[in-house]
Amino acid sequence: MKDQDIVDLSWDDFDEMRDPRPDNNGFDAVVERAISRRGFLGGALAFGSGALAMGSAGLLSSTTAARAEGAAFTFKPIPIATDFDIHVPEGYQWKVLVRWGDALFSEAKDAYSPETGVSVEMSDKVFGENTDGMETFTDGDKTILAINSEYVNPKINLPADSEGMPKNADEVTLLKNMQGVTVMEVADMGNGFEVVVDSPYNRRITHETQMTMDGPAAGSDLVKTNADPEGMSPKGTMNNCGSGKTLWGTYLTCEENFNGYFGATGEYEVTEGLKRYGIGGEGRYAYEKFDTRYDLSKEPNEPNRHGWVTEINPLDPSSTPVKHTALGRFKHENAEMVQAADGRVVVYMGDDERGEFMYKFVSNGTYTEGGSTEGLLSDGTLYVAKFNDDMTGEWLALTPETTGMSIEEILVFSREAGSKVGATTMDRPEWIAANPLKCEAYCALTNNKNRGVKTNAGGDEQPAMGPNPRETNNYGQIVRWRPEGEDHGSDKFGWDLYVMAGNPTVYDNAYAGSENVNEGNMFNSPDGMAFSSDGYLWIQTDGDDSNEGEFAGQGNNQMLIGNTETGEIGRFLTAPNGAEVTGLTWSPDKKVAFVGIQHPGGSWPDGAGKPRSSVIAVWREDGALIG
Repeated sequence: MKDQDIVDLSWDDFDEMRDPRPDNNGFDAVVERAISRRGFLGGALAFGSGALAMGSAGLLSSTTAARAEGAAFTFKPIPIATDFDIHVPEGYQWKVLVRWGDALFSEAKDAYSPETGVSVEMSDKVFGENTDGMETFTDGDKTILAINSEYVNPKINLPADSEGMPKNADEVTLLKNMQGVTVMEVADMGNGFEVVVDSPYNRRITHETQMTMDGPAAGSDLVKTNADPEGMSPKGTMNNCGSGKTLWGTYLTCEENFNGYFGATGEYEVTEGLKRYGIGGEGRYAYEKFDTRYDLSKEPNEPNRHGWVTEINPLDPSSTPVKHTALGRFKHENAEMVQAADGRVVVYMGDDERGEFMYKFVSNGTYTEGGSTEGLLSDGTLYVAKFNDDMTGEWLALTPETTGMSIEEILVFSREAGSKVGATTMDRPEWIAANPLKCEAYCALTNNKNRGVKTNAGGDEQPAMGPNPRETNNYGQIVRWRPEGEDHGSDKFGWDLYVMAGNPTVYDNAYAGSENVNEGNMFNSPDGMAFSSDGYLWIQTDGDDSNEGEFAGQGNNQMLIGNTETGEIGRFLTAPNGAEVTGLTWSPDKKVAFVGIQHPGGSWPDGAGKPRSSVIAVWREDGALIG
């Protein structure tokens, strides 16, 4: 495959190109579990009503699901769009807050060019590319945003004559600097929020930023390299996807598709660990050709230093980011922190790859406001989820006793540990969001075309069952669980599906979606999620926006709002064609929502030149709360 073709692949297709699995793994005996829109698991599966293993009495009735659109919302849901613009409901406004290439410092005021992009010299002084997860922080009356930049688009970001692949070390540096995390102050300067250029909080954290590690795997032989023989001082955070916020006010950035940054210029040992994580061969961005750190034939342990949840203090620009090995190594989507009934810290996490697992970390120590946070993310137990068909589930502890692996191996190779204890393979578990008003959590299962067709990368079967009931699932669903005893620290839970995305204009079966999906609100591939303070669930999509075939009538990617009591869902925002809606946070007064628009098509938002990933601000015209 040509270099320029590699960068055009989705991350999932890139993984399968590296390590293809057989097309048939003996699933002929899998029972067709979802024949009609009301027939999931013999009528035992509830959608949206809050039923958890309570039988048909708890099912969401068709009358409830068929309420007039918008009955549960303060806005009138909007129709689909297929153009290259942003659309929001009547009574709302939006503006661009910041775009790739916008200056964080005065010296970079004119750094961006519509023709050439950003120079390598200015690339770490501007807002990064492909915005993703984000969180809001305050310091007195100051508002600070921490925002991920997940990856780059080399055909857009590099000079035209490079044809989508770096041709020298400077161009590799340019790509490294466009990714990572942006920390920046924003303020309402009379015309809505804007970036405070030259703020002392402003900071770029890239693939070259010095970090440290903690937890049981820090300093182990698995993470030692020639440049860092002690295994305690990794450089860089990469492919920063979802995010999280600690109870004590720091930022959690999550490293997802880190595997694509590594390749080999010579011979190297192809280990099971490399294969399970899709690492090897040729890197997506040719880093290995110009930087030995990314060359498996020279630094085989370097990939083990990535794929972690990394903590950043956005209020202290001099602080060193910390990679927390106790939270496990996999393709982290986000990190949702809550608190157990006894005060322990709980972090829910999804591993975003077809057929991988859901995890949670539970600290040994307890958190009290204003107290010490030392050890809360370095000392505890990592668990993996097992879902049962009877709508119950349990968290399985990953320990040397349960896995036969050392604790260092469990954390560096968490996927293998999950396989050993029989965790449930999931349909790409992405963002997890916990309801602030009750003890329940939700996970967006984006899609999985391999469900019932192929094993995952570790050979675990993916039968259609439990919270993943559809074979060749191209639409996705959102699973909800309620911990036993209303305690996030419990190792048992009950579950249901809040929604199954689908297309009722094309199908009259399981692929039409659950009963709270209709022609007016249908969507595919739920990805980002967050709860607003009023208990509404905001759902962002990253799916097929071709508006053709099985996706006919679904339009561009979008952001919807869900009422978790009634199951009602309404479309709030549509993105430009080609874009993913990802990342959501609010101003401190909850009157403005900040929303990420990643990899837009056309020349959005400038109307000319290169497309630029951006964060937009959305607010109500009457000044009322939005979050």
